[in-house]
Amino acid sequence: MIDRYSRPQMTALWSDQEKLQRWLDVELAVCRAWARRGVIPADDLRQIEERAAFSVERSLEIEKTTNHDVVAFLTNVNENIGPASRWVHYGMTSSDVLDTGMGLALKQAGQMLLAEQRKVTEALSEQARIHAHTACVGRTHGIHAEPTTFGLKLAGFAAESRRNEERIARATAQAAVGTLSGAVGTYAMLDPAIEAEVMDELGLSAEQFPTQVVARDRHAEFMSALAIAATGVERLAVELRHLQRTELREAEEAFRVGQKGSSAMPHKRNPITAERLTGCARIIRSNAIAAFENVALWHERDISHSSVERIILPDSTILLDHMLATVVKLVKGLVVSPARMQVVLDSSHGLVYSQRVLLGLVERGLTREEAYVAVQRNAMRAWDEGWPLRELLAQDPEVSQVMSEGALDELMDPAWYTRHVDGLLEERLPAAAPAERGASRHDAELRDAIVAALRSANEPVREAALYERVSARISESASEEHFLDTAAHLAVEGHLTIVLDQEDTGLRDAAPFGARFYRLVHD
Repeated sequence: MIDRYSRPQMTALWSDQEKLQRWLDVELAVCRAWARRGVIPADDLRQIEERAAFSVERSLEIEKTTNHDVVAFLTNVNENIGPASRWVHYGMTSSDVLDTGMGLALKQAGQMLLAEQRKVTEALSEQARIHAHTACVGRTHGIHAEPTTFGLKLAGFAAESRRNEERIARATAQAAVGTLSGAVGTYAMLDPAIEAEVMDELGLSAEQFPTQVVARDRHAEFMSALAIAATGVERLAVELRHLQRTELREAEEAFRVGQKGSSAMPHKRNPITAERLTGCARIIRSNAIAAFENVALWHERDISHSSVERIILPDSTILLDHMLATVVKLVKGLVVSPARMQVVLDSSHGLVYSQRVLLGLVERGLTREEAYVAVQRNAMRAWDEGWPLRELLAQDPEVSQVMSEGALDELMDPAWYTRHVDGLLEERLPAAAPAERGASRHDAELRDAIVAALRSANEPVREAALYERVSARISESASEEHFLDTAAHLAVEGHLTIVLDQEDTGLRDAAPFGARFYRLVHD
């Protein structure tokens, strides 16, 4: 990804230095597992851990000869260790290192993105509260429909952002996997128990049925979550671009002192940030399609996915990181004009109240068709001739016969349309994420209950059994979806790992709703 759309922390995660360090972390964890079984002598393990090192430059130099990045890396590491290096990569194949290292990268990237998505949710929620009663027009098909508030508009975006938090958390948890299964996934050279130990040490789950590689539907799901999150940013950006149009100017991007909007027209203040975000979302969605193409590999595996992933995973995570940080600044710096919103709301001559007048006429004895025709003929005159709809309705004999002017005023009161806003925001607006201060007492209680249940079990717990144990610990029942979302957040934060199809743990669940086991990593 070009520097223009990159931030240092996420960019560093995908650097060659960090990638090779992850590979080394995997290799050393496997060596420790072999040493615990007496295969690697203690003195050799000591030498390996003390001397294992690499240089990106040296590895790249060796790769010019080997034309194999993992072999080049191992050659470089072995140069530094000496004779004990014979144990490094013992029983492993390249994909064991590559895919497990990728699992570590995706977990870290997902954690960073989740933190940024939470900031988006919080910024939108804050602005929604500020503008809870800032009246504006709601549009359907781009045409004035009925009154709403700017805060209610933003609340919808905040709720979408919270859903994107949950999607990123779930997608990261299922992508944070590795494998040490050997050439075709049979564990012929390395026991599954070693894999389990190494994955626990690294904070990853093990691929359920590897074929040498981790199944690429995981990466496709991860990329799908990123694409949906980027599309959520784009949806907000498109709305703000429309609101900044000259004939509206209801809300605008902040325009700094010294900023220029055009090389030719000094008056221009363009929505360039929102336009940039719109374009960036297109890239991430395109990359998601490439991730889908990577799912179908030949037989146990090929490497047709490799070149694609070297581009789409770094580029998409770096780009979404930039987008999320940028949209937070955009939302926080948004220049909102309640006066312009009121002018625009009034500009359609009261047409936005047509539905309530229609219902008022029905309540006073007209058939729905008669009421519709009466309101529509006056609405069309208001459109075409610029007359206030209220005056036209008051002068219409069919309407005035059953409805007084006072009743018209009551039916065309904008406050009626927004009377539920406070209740909706209080009940539904996303609170701060659990990791920040607890979305609610119930969320904090649920998180604590999951951790406590796993701590007391001291072993992997099947999903359905954990749900039952957690339900017994909390004062208010949690839905399965709420439980799964909370567990996914805990997994991304590193508190627990999600393991697939463990060997028999002695649990007998009648109807588990997922073939997953949960294991506590730390409190």
